[in-house]
Amino acid sequence: MLAGKHILLIIGGGIAAYKALELIRRLQDQGASVAPVLTRAGEEFVTPLSVSALAGAPVHRDLFDLTSEAEMGHIQLSRSADLVVVAPATADLMAKMAQGLANDLASTLLLATDTPVLLAPAMNVRMWEHPATQRNIQVLKGDGIRFAGPNEGGMACGEFGPGRMAEPDEIVAAIAAQFRSGPLIGKRIVVTSGPTHEPIDPVRYIANRSSGAQGTAVARALSALGAEVVFITGPATVWPPDGVEVVPVESARDMQAAVEAALPADAAVFAAAVADWRVASASDRKLKKSKDGLPTLEFAENPDILKTVSHMESGRPGLVVGFAAETNDVLENATAKRLRKGCDWIVANDVSPATGIMGGSENAVTLISEDGAEDWPRMGKDEVARRLAERIATALAD
Repeated sequence: MLAGKHILLIIGGGIAAYKALELIRRLQDQGASVAPVLTRAGEEFVTPLSVSALAGAPVHRDLFDLTSEAEMGHIQLSRSADLVVVAPATADLMAKMAQGLANDLASTLLLATDTPVLLAPAMNVRMWEHPATQRNIQVLKGDGIRFAGPNEGGMACGEFGPGRMAEPDEIVAAIAAQFRSGPLIGKRIVVTSGPTHEPIDPVRYIANRSSGAQGTAVARALSALGAEVVFITGPATVWPPDGVEVVPVESARDMQAAVEAALPADAAVFAAAVADWRVASASDRKLKKSKDGLPTLEFAENPDILKTVSHMESGRPGLVVGFAAETNDVLENATAKRLRKGCDWIVANDVSPATGIMGGSENAVTLISEDGAEDWPRMGKDEVARRLAERIATALAD
């Protein structure tokens, strides 16, 4: 998706600067070239040599560097990229941008560029929440600046809250989003995928045989049509797709919380094989064999994510698509499920062992809507995903 793209990467000063090294590698894996700019503060955390070695390009550091200015002036440097990325974007750099200051190479490039700019903020939680920083963010957003993150979590200073720089994969997904084109541009779609793991004790869990392959293919196909995809995945055996926001979860309750946090969205595709039940009181210690016999497990019902979202009174996605994995009476069971859950479409498939579909590379589905049922021939899961993504694009365009 990023093949041939040229990224100007400005590395600000902060402990999160070490993530910029991994970001360079991930961008190159996607086919992009990276021209690095390292601020003086950034040099306190990563060295010019390490940045240059990974980027395979000279590091730009000084505004008044005679050699750099002779070979490529800062104005040309600021405009030669397809995208300018600042990671980490410190409170200081953001303040300079908001006020139009240009007193070093980084701030001068940002003021001189006519290229889109993406910021990955990183700072202490108090700095992030400070009214001055929040004012600057609103100014920058008003100027058309895009943001990736920050995330919430523990920080090097020992505090907890928003301000952690987004992970390299999340930043790559945000970068890829800048170059998308297709009928789903401007659409946000949530996709769930994979199984859920419901703990019995610290070493055992309840799960199913879902590989996550179909959900991954759906997310990839939607992204290829331009959608901003939030991919919420249980512990799948396939790698998540590139160019999407990946939210890993374990249990059904984790997945429900992640889905709620990802809304609002234009559409939601629930391809995950969510466990219907969980152990009511999972043990915090490994269960042992006993002379008294087998342990007794008491079960509780998991949240019904598809039904919950389908019946939302406000914030419901315009299109809600569920999946029905059945082993018998596929059409009847899936049709009843659509009505019971309240979703718009159900993608039904036969996952009985003889089909080889569960965990396999192919699928044979029936698309069920209020207009009836449409059988699709058996085909690769990527082709199923492509057809479904095109249908979703058509539905959202109506």
